[in-house]
Parts: sequence; structure tokens; C-alpha cells
Amino acid sequence: MTRDMSDVTRAGHGRPVHHWRRGVVELAALLTAVAVADGVANLIGHGPDGPALLVIAAFALVVTAAFHIWWARRRGHAPPGADTLARPPAAPAAPVEAAGESALWRMRTTVRDAPGSLAALCTALAAHRVDILSLQTHPLAEGTVDEFLLRASGGTEASAITRAVSLAGGTGTWIERADTHDLVDVPTRVLGLATRTALNAAELPLALRQLLGRCTIRSLPARPAGGGRGPAEVPAEGVLEDTVMRLRTPEGGTITVERPYLPFTPTEFARARALVELDARLGPRVPRGQDVLTLPEGDAITVRRAGTGDLAAARAMHERCSSRTLALRYHGPAGDADRYLDHLLGPRFGRTLAAQTASGRIVGLGHLLWDGDETEVALLVEDEWQRRGIGSELLRRLVAMAVEAGCASVYAVTQASNTGMVAAMRGLGLPLDFQIEEGTLVVTARLDATPVAPRLPYDAGRERYEGPRPRH
Repeated sequence: MTRDMSDVTRAGHGRPVHHWRRGVVELAALLTAVAVADGVANLIGHGPDGPALLVIAAFALVVTAAFHIWWARRRGHAPPGADTLARPPAAPAAPVEAAGESALWRMRTTVRDAPGSLAALCTALAAHRVDILSLQTHPLAEGTVDEFLLRASGGTEASAITRAVSLAGGTGTWIERADTHDLVDVPTRVLGLATRTALNAAELPLALRQLLGRCTIRSLPARPAGGGRGPAEVPAEGVLEDTVMRLRTPEGGTITVERPYLPFTPTEFARARALVELDARLGPRVPRGQDVLTLPEGDAITVRRAGTGDLAAARAMHERCSSRTLALRYHGPAGDADRYLDHLLGPRFGRTLAAQTASGRIVGLGHLLWDGDETEVALLVEDEWQRRGIGSELLRRLVAMAVEAGCASVYAVTQASNTGMVAAMRGLGLPLDFQIEEGTLVVTARLDATPVAPRLPYDAGRERYEGPRPRH
């Protein structure tokens, strides 16, 4: 049976919609069927064998219906006819592999600067089911360094990845495990580091370290605090030498960055130079974080970060200190004390905390100084304010900053007669080592436990000071 398409259309959901002519034809057919059935029934029912014929007809209809049901079930799996308007069965979904553990990798490799080089590399990684999450390109004079963030199955070894990359044309391949922090895209990370540097001058070394990865950063002052010749002058644009870069600081000193395991690229050098340039343009900056403490006698003091802007106030405190107090602190003539203040208050060589009164007068200074692979702590408290707990409070906060910076230990250089400094070191509750060096006492605290002291918003970044080592 065919259908006149002029009488049937489809709605948006696909079902047929009948027009009025179709309804009239079906109603006429129904009435005709009723009339024929009534005439047949009257004709047979009033005859001599009418009832028997009706029973036989009913039985025949029952048998026919049963046969139709059996036939329909037998052919139930046959495809529907073309005129049933039934939708074909959906194709079975492809099996989905169970998601297993995965590992993140950071990889660098050098490829030829030619069309198809990167495509061959990507194809090789795809063959090992390694997913490329991000890609940076570092153009060189010859070739291009491609830096990838990869995700592979937990069972994939680094050697398998590097072997595939080598066969695809990659050379000088370096790979190491990454973590979720590496998922932050490079522009976002660089903007964050620039913001931190803009807010705090002391963040520059930490920002460089986070930008360039595992590296060693050394700061050399233009004029060493103990006198002598400073480092060779670095041009304003800096110097890049394979695994070493040298940058000029705003104070005229030098920041040297070394990464022996991986050469720096011109792109990395440009980013580092831009951070140093930003720091130079903004000038000296010190975080405004501070904490007000009440001493046992009831006096209130404020502990805050100190910088080069506190040079005059620090010198005024020196003038109020006795010669013995200055000698215990600087291990030399009292007249030499002021020469170290520029170095001590500079943000490149350590961190300084100041204790000041409500009137703004500085009465105590605490220094955390990067001394190569070691870290020195030093305290100076004005005579009138000694034995009130100021030195112990400054020391506890300095050690907390050293813990955050990842220092293994801190040491203090003093004399056996300086009972206040020895008592403050013992008050840390940390394992201590005592050693006599050239008539002075060196007390070293191993940072095996976190000091019990609240954390202030002071910078905890660390950089090394490679200049002459004054025993301040």
C-alpha cells in the first residue's frame, strides 16, 4: 500500500499528520464495512444453517489470528519494512578504555627548523599514547627548542618517550617529572611573577627561580661590605653564556643565574631580563606587613620588614648603643658598624626585621643573611631595651622565614660572654651545635622542627651572597 504524499506530512518530531480528506475516506470505509457485515449477518442468521455457519466462521478467524501471531514472532528479528517509518537501530558505541593512572612530564628537545619537523614529533608521541597538554617554542639561530608538557600512562617510562622523540628527529632531549602546578600556562605564570616582583623588591630572586626552574642564584654587591674589589661590571643588557646568565641589579651589583643541567634559551634570558628591568624601574620596595607585640612590662612594639629606607633610623640606633653592644654584634671596632648597614638592609642578600616603638624609633634589628649554602642570623637590640624578649621574638621570626626558604640550618656568631644571644638560641627549642672558631662561639641550630611563631607576610625567598664573608 502506498500513500499519497499530498495527504501526509511530517511534524517536527517526525510523526505523520493526516489532512481532512484522509479522515473522510476512512470514515466512509468504516460505514461501508458495518453495512456489509450487517447484511451478511442477517442473510446467514435467518437461514436454516445460520448458527452453524457463524460458529465455523468464528473458529476460522481464531485460527487465522493465532497463525498471524506465530508468524510475526518468527519474523520478529527481521528489519522493519520501508513503509513503517521506524528509525533504524543506533550503531553500537565504541568501547571506552578505562581511565588509568597517568603521569605528567616536562620535556625539551631541539628539532630542525623545517616544515614537518614538529608534526613528526607529535606523531611519534601519539603512537605511544602520549598526550601533549602544552607546547612552547624557543627559536634558536639554528633549529628550535620545543618545550612540552606531556601526560602519559603511569607505566610509560621516560626512556621510551625520549627514544621515540630521538627516532622522530629530536636531539638534546631532556625530560623530568612535572606536577599540577606546571599546568598553569606560561603567560599567566609570568604575569603572576611580575605582580609579586612589583609588590616586593625581595621577590625578584624567588621570581627568577620559579621562572627558570632548578637553578643557583648568586648576588654580588657592587662594593663588598668589608671593602675590596667588586665583581666585573655587567652591561645593561646582561650576558648569556649557555648555562649561565648575568644580569645587572638596580644597585649596580650582579645577579648570576646558573643551570648546569639545561642551557638557557634566548627566550628565557629575555623573560629574566624583563623581570629585572621591572624591578629597576619600580625602585626599592618593602612589604608593609607588620605585627604589634606587647612586652611583659606592658610596652607595645611593632615588628616589620626593614629596608634601605631605614638606614638613617638604624644609624641613629647605633649611636644610642654602647660600644660593648656593638662589639658583640659586629665583632670589631664600633666605628665599623655603620659600614655594614647598606649591605644588611639591602634586599638582595637577606632579610631584615626591625622592632620599633610607638613613636617610630627603631630599638632592635634582626638579620637573616644568605652565606653561600649556609644561613646566618644576627641580632642587635638597643641597651635600654635588652632583656625584654625583643631579641628572642626577632630570632624566632627569622628562623621561621629560614624554614620557609628551605634552609637546613642557621648559625649565629657570637662570644661566650653574650649570654643573651646564647639564651635566645636555646629558646628556639631546636637541636643546637656549639663550636669555637678563632676565639668566637658559633651556635648552629638544625631546622628539624618548625619554630613556634606566627608567620608574618614577610618574603621567604632565598638567594646566595658570594661576596667576602664578614662575621657581622
